Amino acid sequence: MLEIDKVQVQRPGLEEKVWLKPVRFLLLALGLSSLVWPLFDPRLRDLENNITGLSVLPISIGIGMLIIAITIGNRWRRSAAWFVLALVGQAVSLQMAKAGWQLRYQHYKPFDEITSDMMGMVLLAFVVVQALLVLRSSMARIIAWCRQNLRVWQLLFIASFFIISTTTVSHSVAVYIREWAFAVLIQTLSLATIILAALAIPQESTIKVRRLLSALFGDLSPDGDAEPGLPDRFAFSIATFVTILAAILCIYSYERHPHVPDEVAYLTQARFFAAGSLTIPAPPVPDGFEVYLMNTKGDNWYAVPPPGWPIPLALGTLFGLPWLVNPFLAGINVLLAYVLLSELYPKSLARISIFLLALSPWYVFLGMSFMTHMFSLTCALVAAIGVAWSRRDGKAIWAVLGGLALGMISMVRPLEAVAMAGLLGLWAIGLGGKRLKLTGIAGLVLGSIVVGGLGLAYNAALTGNPLEFPINVYTDEHFGKNSNAYGFGPDRGMGWEHDPYPGHGPIDALVNTNLNVSALNTELFGWSIGSFLLVAAGVCLSRLRRRDYLMIAVIAVIYVLHFFYYFSGGPDFGARYWFLMVVPLVVLTVRGVQKLASRFDEQFEAGGTRVYAAVLALCLISVITFIPWRAIDKYHNFRGMRPDIRYLADVYRFDRSLVLIEGNKHPDFDSAMIYNPLDLHANVPIYAWDRDLSTRKKLLTAYSDRPVWFVNAPSITNRGYEVVAGPLAARDLLNSVE
Repeated sequence: MLEIDKVQVQRPGLEEKVWLKPVRFLLLALGLSSLVWPLFDPRLRDLENNITGLSVLPISIGIGMLIIAITIGNRWRRSAAWFVLALVGQAVSLQMAKAGWQLRYQHYKPFDEITSDMMGMVLLAFVVVQALLVLRSSMARIIAWCRQNLRVWQLLFIASFFIISTTTVSHSVAVYIREWAFAVLIQTLSLATIILAALAIPQESTIKVRRLLSALFGDLSPDGDAEPGLPDRFAFSIATFVTILAAILCIYSYERHPHVPDEVAYLTQARFFAAGSLTIPAPPVPDGFEVYLMNTKGDNWYAVPPPGWPIPLALGTLFGLPWLVNPFLAGINVLLAYVLLSELYPKSLARISIFLLALSPWYVFLGMSFMTHMFSLTCALVAAIGVAWSRRDGKAIWAVLGGLALGMISMVRPLEAVAMAGLLGLWAIGLGGKRLKLTGIAGLVLGSIVVGGLGLAYNAALTGNPLEFPINVYTDEHFGKNSNAYGFGPDRGMGWEHDPYPGHGPIDALVNTNLNVSALNTELFGWSIGSFLLVAAGVCLSRLRRRDYLMIAVIAVIYVLHFFYYFSGGPDFGARYWFLMVVPLVVLTVRGVQKLASRFDEQFEAGGTRVYAAVLALCLISVITFIPWRAIDKYHNFRGMRPDIRYLADVYRFDRSLVLIEGNKHPDFDSAMIYNPLDLHANVPIYAWDRDLSTRKKLLTAYSDRPVWFVNAPSITNRGYEVVAGPLAARDLLNSVE
């Protein structure tokens, strides 16, 4: 059994007061200074004077000093000290990671790169000190408790989740093993530090902590009956929080600008729909306006993704707020998740789950983006709620609602529609619960057909064949036959650098599994201990019930279906192709927390409170370190896409001109193209890609009545967009070209 440190509370004497006040004042002064340090130190800024991810380190140190200053004279000082060690430890580990805005998976820097400068040596020295402090404390007792309270298979199961998911594969096996060993060390140190912080919480304070937890989340018992109901004040508060957080990140990190090529097509397609059209006239010079996922057929120009996501995006476009659609949906999904989980679990689990969901970096950053996944989750949750309500009260109307939502998924992400159709179909006929009435089953099928049929009609309008998706026509034409086809085969794939091997087979699928698992370990919660430890605990420590198997089934089906698709989703927004797993993963995490808390309560008084306190500490550390670091280090100017053109247009007054973008199609022209009008002859700036001399000549001919500006893009300047010439007469330039 673990022994908890009991701090003797004594009235401080005169001598203690004499030294305590100046020390507290000094810590407060140093803490505040460290917080403002990134505003003035040029070493914490890039060449364009933007704050870098390194700034998270002094900010964490500053917050840590303030915490120590507040607790130095009271019974919380030992727990606070361990918490600060964990806080600064995560900030240190992030500085040794290589992520950045480039299109790449996150890795730890090689050892020789870390030790190449003084900063790296200081970071490693901190890791060594943290290890020594942890080893000198209660690690032996922690290990002994695990051996006494967990079976061998449980230890192995939890340990495998904990260590296997730490590292992304590398081309070199030796490099992978070295990085894996270092990553396991970092996670283990973080876990031990958090445990020690929880164990050091004063015994007499645990009652207050428990009362606070109960007031927020309700009865914390790991088992209980479902408590169906609509969202309460707590759920609305969490939904409002995540909407505001995602919106702030979209404004300041994402700059309300697309950063993934797919997003350019989605926004363009949404503008088509907002204007009441599926297509617009083809550009006068197609080569000068070429962007990914946009296709030309005869005189028509159209986006090839399915139409489901651009529909709500078009509503945002009508109000001039397309960037706010996903943050709004992030809040809506919190409410929907609460409603669905209340149908299956006690209120406390639903509350804790949406609390963790709102603090998930994976969830929040996708809520910041223009990607499809948040709306796909909205439809999936509505579909599941429709089936759950129809099961509970027998009304077919709810099943119809679920069917309509299921049909909408098919127009957003078709493979996810297959997954949800299978899961909800089995659930509807009685597997895992009460069977729907025949009218309910019929309503579910009918609703799916009605909306899904609209998707087939959309296909027919653009390709002439309802079963032929525009995106597959596009990929077959531009990347080769079957390049986007489902299943194994040597012709799968588009030749991207982050696609493991040519074609798609079992080895590729296993590599994709590692890529997504390691990304989830980092992105799901942003915890320094990884994100899978408590998921594993929830699976192997809990007495699994039917509702838990439903969560596991969702995870398994999403994984298996994507196993046979050639692409993992890439490093954009974590394991984004697996995003429908997010609610089940959060639920299993909460089940793990509740079961561990229950076991600790059986061992000693208020032991479970310490488990909850440890989870709250991890969440707080993630909010202080990981989320700001990821927002600054990765998603600002992500993939080299920047909104500079809209600022240059105001500064230089482009007005009715032709602006030639010199650089690559992606990211250079993609970032400018999104600011084009739908009418490429409108009396506003027209941005075109200065692809080559032949394209330039055609563009100058098509826009011979406009002044011309030349803009060098970031791939040329290694900074932002820069005007290099203009305004120049198009006819004069045309004569010089000829």
